[in-house]
Amino acid sequence: MLFIETDSPPPFYQEKLTPTKRKQLDQWFIGHRTQSHYLKRFEAFDKQGYLSPKWHWAAFFITFPWLLYRKRYMDALVYSVAGWSFIQLNIVIVLVFFEFAFMSYIPNAYHMPARIGIAAMIWVFWSFMVARWMDAYYYRMARREIADAIEDNPRDEAAQKAHLQREGGVSLYGLALGFGFFAFALMVINIQFLPIIAKQKENDVLFDAYDIAKNAQNRVALIYQQTGQCPVNLPLSTDAQQLRMHVDNQAEGVPNTDCAVIATVKGVSFPIRYLNGQKLVFYHNLEGDSWRCISSLNKKQTPKHCTAN
Repeated sequence: MLFIETDSPPPFYQEKLTPTKRKQLDQWFIGHRTQSHYLKRFEAFDKQGYLSPKWHWAAFFITFPWLLYRKRYMDALVYSVAGWSFIQLNIVIVLVFFEFAFMSYIPNAYHMPARIGIAAMIWVFWSFMVARWMDAYYYRMARREIADAIEDNPRDEAAQKAHLQREGGVSLYGLALGFGFFAFALMVINIQFLPIIAKQKENDVLFDAYDIAKNAQNRVALIYQQTGQCPVNLPLSTDAQQLRMHVDNQAEGVPNTDCAVIATVKGVSFPIRYLNGQKLVFYHNLEGDSWRCISSLNKKQTPKHCTAN
């Protein structure tokens, strides 16, 4: 639809039709929904004698469901295969170039947002281009179907009407199918792909949390060994850490201790918000005079040298 002809007169234009007859045929093809909008657009194209870009909000936000809604089933299939493949190819090319040319200058924390932002900009640009030409595309489809109806049934008005109502109008089933496809795609992303991203982020956060908490425990253990007392007022946390730490004489779920470093995960964003509030506890075991680690995480998430509580 981005390569629509701008010839004059427009493709499939029937010059012999009267304005009244042309409007009647357009009404049969468009159907009752948003008929006034398309009649206004079609009349403008007829008067100017060529196709030109006009803004179409539905095409910008929901191109695929709109095509199905307007019974452009084959075009919807081509758009979903060729169009989306073209978008993905452009995203891959731009991302590869960006990775080699600019990514090294961006902090690691912003790598993923940068990639998502680039992909979103390319997608928005494509949607913008489609939205500009959707009215022209629909006008062209109407003129083609009207030409076919007149050619197949030059004197049979009822047959022309039946043809245009069959090929045009709207389909609520098509609209439901379009949104159903989007829902299915989101479900696949949520079930199949999001956990892959989340797992890597989860590993990074838990590795850092364990490493920071372990270093804090070593510091506390040294003070405990030198003074024989638990340094409960020792400051451990910093605002830059995704971890809140404090020292206490007791810890929940640990009956046999007189000193513990309690580290709580905080400030973790989507898709691993579920880690917020999870704890790593390094505690002094009175029975063996040694330091041990327990965690509120499940067995798969718990670091190797800790036990799940």
